[in-house]
Amino acid sequence: MEEKRSNSAGGVGGMVLFGLIGFVGALVVGWVIFPKLLYSEKTQPIRFSHTVHAQLGIDCEQCHHLGPDGRFAGLPTTESCAECHGEETGDNSPNGKEIDKFVKDYAKTGAQVPWLVYQYQPDNVFFSHAAHKGFECSKCHPDVAKADTPPTYYQNRISGYSKDTMKMWECERCHASMGTSNACYVCHK
Repeated sequence: MEEKRSNSAGGVGGMVLFGLIGFVGALVVGWVIFPKLLYSEKTQPIRFSHTVHAQLGIDCEQCHHLGPDGRFAGLPTTESCAECHGEETGDNSPNGKEIDKFVKDYAKTGAQVPWLVYQYQPDNVFFSHAAHKGFECSKCHPDVAKADTPPTYYQNRISGYSKDTMKMWECERCHASMGTSNACYVCHK
């Protein structure tokens, strides 16, 4: 009879241990393995320092202009960047090397820099920057003015969108807190 109790206690302990191993395994799969399978990591073609430009007093809007309908605030063209960075510097600092890379690979060839857009919205979403004028850019975007190196770009292998694309619940939460309509037609045309 005592032997049977011993086996019963071992069975419960074994089940607890098995459950614990399964739980830890699920955490590892969910937090480490699945994200690596779902997202590919990419880096910007140029290590652009927003910090340097912000310290020079350049506002976001000087490089990221609003479109005529208020949509995506656009990325600067190679020509507009070349207005300040048209010649190689020969500077061996990390920023100098990036400027020289820009000049050699893009400014002198006329090619546009294939920037990766962190918050490109799906085609069925209409986001007007003009309607959100007055908000700090960092309310919706990462505060890149404090970033000397662009953050890693994580691209969803299934959808093709960035991991940092604004989510609908984020927009809804802000609209609700501001007393603004959350009707479908406000953002989806």
